[in-house]
Amino acid sequence: MTNTALQFILITGTAFGIALVFLGMRRWRRRRIASGTLQGLCGITLLLAVASGTALLFNVYTYQRLSYEQPIAELRFNQVAPQHFRVLVQTQDGNAQRYDLRGDEWQLDTRILKWHGLANLLGLDAAYRLERLGGRYRLVKLERTAPRTVYRLYDPRGIDLWELARRHPNWLPGVDAIYGSAAYLPMADNARFAVSHGQSGLIARPLNTDARTAVEQWQ
Repeated sequence: MTNTALQFILITGTAFGIALVFLGMRRWRRRRIASGTLQGLCGITLLLAVASGTALLFNVYTYQRLSYEQPIAELRFNQVAPQHFRVLVQTQDGNAQRYDLRGDEWQLDTRILKWHGLANLLGLDAAYRLERLGGRYRLVKLERTAPRTVYRLYDPRGIDLWELARRHPNWLPGVDAIYGSAAYLPMADNARFAVSHGQSGLIARPLNTDARTAVEQWQ
């Protein structure tokens, strides 16, 4: 089912719900209390269902469809000081943002939403959402004591499907699995990395000599 079809269903449901409420009010004015009350309640129930569906749809839009391995981001690094880097993250939708990272390695986290059964037949492929970008230290003691940097990469919108599926799995029977995936590699001056996502999770690859050298010397 396409986004346009879902939008049509929600708009139609809203119009029908409003119509039922108005018809119920008209029956009330004509002193048809029982039938007016029933129509009004049906309209209100339909509007509440549409509101919930709209909130869920907004949250689905924060996920990207994932039917095969596909590139999702490119990271370009410039070193500012020892264990201090600036990174330009350019996502597949053309959005570009700069971040300051502290540490020896970068880590990109995503959240996966996987569907099964009827949901797959309706066209809901596995989907991903970029979650976090952060810096890591090779030494555990530095990870505990040195300055940490971490950034959220998405804007929360609507009802959180991840949290809803975790707390109330019976409410979303089409969800097969919800899990996180992460990739991390060393940071280096002028290094460029490509990150793609497949059904098994994140895959990071060096794009230039500086990145390949950093990976080869990684300990």
